[in-house]
Amino acid sequence: MVGVKIDLHTHSADSDGTESPADVARAARAAGLDVFALTDHDTTSGWKDAGDTAVALGVSFVPGMEISCTTEDGISVHLLSYLHDPADPQLLAEVESSRSSRLTRAERMVELLSEDYPIDWDVVREHVHEGATVGRPHIADALVSVGVVESRSAAFASVLSTRSRYYVPHYAPDPVHAVRLVRSAGGVPVFAHPLAAARGRVVGPEVFEAMIDAGLAGLEVAHRDNPDDARALLSRMASEHDLVVTGSSDYHGAGKPNRLGENLTSVQSLVRIEEQATSGVRVRHP
Repeated sequence: MVGVKIDLHTHSADSDGTESPADVARAARAAGLDVFALTDHDTTSGWKDAGDTAVALGVSFVPGMEISCTTEDGISVHLLSYLHDPADPQLLAEVESSRSSRLTRAERMVELLSEDYPIDWDVVREHVHEGATVGRPHIADALVSVGVVESRSAAFASVLSTRSRYYVPHYAPDPVHAVRLVRSAGGVPVFAHPLAAARGRVVGPEVFEAMIDAGLAGLEVAHRDNPDDARALLSRMASEHDLVVTGSSDYHGAGKPNRLGENLTSVQSLVRIEEQATSGVRVRHP
């Protein structure tokens, strides 16, 4: 199993990536990956197409999802869920609430932006894949298309930042509650890019401890947004609490500079994730 390339964090156009689920699978194969997970935000709609395409191409597929969470003091936390039951009623209700709130938030942000920039809802909808919920990345793409900014990254650093007057918050579950929901759905919860300070405020030790007590399974340590000193701290924390360590690209197609396979997960870590799943959903192999 030496040399097996595993990337456990990617996004398709079903959330905020730029490629269809099937095309993400094709891109994974082209990048030389042996295993990849599709982890779209608050949806599992791409599992079948991504999985079918991956298996046909000789690539193993890990069904996953990224859950957007917010702490009581407003810090954004992203939780990766692997191998959970996609029909679990409690988890499904929670992510549907988030999706609905995200849509309402996007409409209000576009309304505010339209006061100062040549953008409206129709322009934004042109950048949304059928079935996906409109989010800030789609608004960013619209802003790029009308020449307000040069890239998604530039949009998020300026008019779409949490400090911008155009920013509107949306509902998201508490991360401790989300961990419990994932476990209840038979899934395996992993904290995504936990110390990515460049993205905004990060949580303190008390939130890590509460999430671990609730059943957190792992930490995404190898991620381009975790600085080197943060990776060392996360590795020590994982060792102290016997947590799974993962590494991933957080690939979004053309939406971000992240490249498939730029950070990888070990076979041993994937095995541990599979061993902890109780939903009946398994990794799909060719």
